[in-house]
Amino acid sequence: MDYGKHIEKRMEARVKRGVTKGFKIFFLVLFGIGVFFLVGYLLMYLWNWLMPELFGLPAVTYWQAFGILLLAKLLFGFGTGGSGGGKGKPGKNQDRAHCRNRTSHLKDKWSYYDRFWNEEGEAAFNNYIERIRNEGSDTAQETHP
Repeated sequence: MDYGKHIEKRMEARVKRGVTKGFKIFFLVLFGIGVFFLVGYLLMYLWNWLMPELFGLPAVTYWQAFGILLLAKLLFGFGTGGSGGGKGKPGKNQDRAHCRNRTSHLKDKWSYYDRFWNEEGEAAFNNYIERIRNEGSDTAQETHP
């Protein structure tokens, strides 16, 4: 019996989250549409305030301003909002996948480096240091005989 109540509470919580999420999505869409219409009104107001006086263009109605806004969005793009995918720009997911592939490639190389260092790297490095010291002392002798 206790298990049934547990499942019932979980289902109730899941439904509550789903309804809350649904309302949030609905109101965000409604808010977005409202903002879009408000931007149309602002465009009409700014156009009618500036364009006739500056360039001698006629005043526009709200729907003409809304059409201008829609045309500008179609011509210049709706923007990507930072999610990527624009011209020549990888999206965030593509970026992450690229970094993941790159790091796995580096991990493979790093394991080879460890093996190289253990087998012959330390001796090769010590030989290199010795050679640099010898070249340095040869150069010092040439400048001061």
